[in-house]
Amino acid sequence: MKKSFLSIVCFLFIVFFNGNLYSNTSDKLYEKIDLFGEVLEKIKQEYVDEVDQADVMDSAINGILQSLDPYSAYMSPDLFKSMQTESKGEFGGLGIEIGMEAGVVKVIAPISDTPAEKAGIKAGDYIVRINDIQVQGKSLMEAVKLMRGPVGSSIDLIIRRKGIKKPLSFKIQRKIIQVKSVKAKILGLKNNIGYVKLNSFNENSDKQFVKEIKNYEKTKSLIGYIIDLRNNPGGLLTQAISITDFFLEDGEIVSTKGRKTSETRKFFARKGDGIKGKPVIVLINNGSASASEIFAGALKDHKRAIILGENSYGKGSVQSVIPLKNGGGIRLTISKYYLPSGKSISDVGVSPDIIIKEGEKFQLESDNDNQLNYAIKLFQS
Repeated sequence: MKKSFLSIVCFLFIVFFNGNLYSNTSDKLYEKIDLFGEVLEKIKQEYVDEVDQADVMDSAINGILQSLDPYSAYMSPDLFKSMQTESKGEFGGLGIEIGMEAGVVKVIAPISDTPAEKAGIKAGDYIVRINDIQVQGKSLMEAVKLMRGPVGSSIDLIIRRKGIKKPLSFKIQRKIIQVKSVKAKILGLKNNIGYVKLNSFNENSDKQFVKEIKNYEKTKSLIGYIIDLRNNPGGLLTQAISITDFFLEDGEIVSTKGRKTSETRKFFARKGDGIKGKPVIVLINNGSASASEIFAGALKDHKRAIILGENSYGKGSVQSVIPLKNGGGIRLTISKYYLPSGKSISDVGVSPDIIIKEGEKFQLESDNDNQLNYAIKLFQS
């Protein structure tokens, strides 16, 4: 084996054996490593076009990570740096949370009040082309990179949507995305229903959320609350726990289980229900993921809320962003969420108590929002 491939062998051993080159002497594993080196050598010698071996290795790293689950991925130094702004609530782009499904880029949710949502992108859409570039076969982070660009520039997306035979075409202008976590208003014929739309679980979501609810509680006239988590792709676990705790007197909120002891934990509510037992309806859809599912699932298990809408996304895992020596990073799944009932959210999501599918002319928070309208009627009946 040539010297360049000896480094590859060492790399693979480090990845799979955690740095201990002699921890496993399986002949099959040695054969696979030899095969990997042979394939790379054949590519170098025989492939129709000359390839950059560094790019090939990046693809190999991505292949390893994406074979684990749809959420683990490699980020180049440039992409890793740009991704750091997202958790702080402001970043450039379209406003789409995406994942992978069977090698295809899937929209987890369009973020509320962003170019993607306004253009009509929906949770569950599959992105097949970006600016005439075929997306299938590319990594999640490669797709993210293609969607990023100068503010004000436009991007063309070709979408496949379940139930629609022909592909859909969208032209969307990139903007600075400012994620406003909370939007609140009073609804109902008697103006006695508190409505709070939670768009994400970022650094200050719990403070904004609790502030809105406490302001409404001062009026003494509200009969209950509608918490809207539709198209909320999730965010920080700590925020999900804090906001869920606000509605519970006691009991478990969520548990996480991982290989490390430090990643296996249980989180419990502290005494005190912030709205003193008033009824709660939680709206969810296919774009409600991760932290949204923790909130909805915990309140459902404790029979503290009625869950209404459509089945949630099913992202029940925790990713840690781990910096690498080259300035890049990897997003790696380190544990899974479990609801108080012991059920995992992964792949199955949270099922609503009352299933209300989107109407034909459905539009969030409009007169055609049949899910929200149904929730309002429940309070008024």
